[in-house]
Amino acid sequence: MSSRLTPEDQRRVEHYLSAPQHQVKRQPFRPWLLMLALLFVVIGLGLLSRLLGTLAQ
Repeated sequence: MSSRLTPEDQRRVEHYLSAPQHQVKRQPFRPWLLMLALLFVVIGLGLLSRLLGTLAQ
């Protein structure tokens, strides 16, 4: 795919993206950790709703 930018604009974009603040090292995405956190949140909110339900009676 060809770029629609002029060569000068393309150089500016490459210079911007090569700046140190745009070179952030990221940890790999771990979907199982996300699922585990979601499970704990759902269980915690369920227990909280049961507790509030028993206190409201």
